[in-house]
Amino acid sequence: MTKLSEFYITKKWYPAHVDRIQLYSLATPNGVKVSIMLEETGLAYDAHRVTLDQDGVWSPHFLSVNPNNKIPAIIDPAGPDGNSLALFESGAILLYLAEKTGQLLPTSAAARYETIQWLMFQMAGIGPMFGQLGFFHRFAGREYEDKRPLTRYVTETKRLMAVLEKRLTGRAWIMGDDYTIADIAIFPWVRILSGFFEAGELIGIDNYPHVARVLANFMQRPAVIKGLEVPVTQRPA
Repeated sequence: MTKLSEFYITKKWYPAHVDRIQLYSLATPNGVKVSIMLEETGLAYDAHRVTLDQDGVWSPHFLSVNPNNKIPAIIDPAGPDGNSLALFESGAILLYLAEKTGQLLPTSAAARYETIQWLMFQMAGIGPMFGQLGFFHRFAGREYEDKRPLTRYVTETKRLMAVLEKRLTGRAWIMGDDYTIADIAIFPWVRILSGFFEAGELIGIDNYPHVARVLANFMQRPAVIKGLEVPVTQRPA
C-alpha cells in the first residue's frame, strides 16, 4: 500500500491528517473547482495553498505530483485498490471524485456521457478562451499595440457564452434539474469574467440572462461559498 509519506510533495506541504485527501490549490477558476467539489461531496480533506511561483508550482515538490506545474492537484490516501492516488488536471479530478462518491454524475450511460461532454466543453473551450481574454484585457497583454488577439478572444468568449445561454434556456442547470460536475467546472470561469477580469461590459454580459440566473444560483450554494474561500484562507507552507 502506498502511503502519503512516500510522496515527495508531503515533505513541503505536510498533511495535517494522513487519512484525508490532500488538496494543492489556489483561488483560480480551475483551483476552486476541486475545493467546491470536495465541499459538495462532504469528503474530508486538507487544503494546501500553492502559489504560482518558483516556491509553489515550480518547486520540485509540486512537480513530483504534477510535472505540468499547474494547480490543482490532489492525493487521495484511500484510492483504488487501497493505494494512495495522485491526480492533476481539474477535469480528471472532478470525474474521479464523482465516481468515488457516486455524486454529481448521472448513473445512466447517456446522461453520464452528456455531462462529461459539457465538462470537456469547459476544459477545451471556456477555460482556454476566457483565460486568454483575461490576459489580453486585464493583464500584460493589454499593453500590446496589436489588438487583434484581444478581438479574437472577445469574439470567441461571446460565442461560448451564447452556447451556454442557449443550453440554459429553460434549464435549472447544465443538465436540467440535476446539478453536476459540469456546473462546478463551468461557473467558476463565468464568475471571473465580470469579476477579476473586469470584462462584463466588454463581452456584453447583459446579453446572457440565463447564464446570469444560473450563476447567481450557483453562488448561493453553501458548498460553493465555502469552496471559493478555501484556497484563499489556507496559509502557504
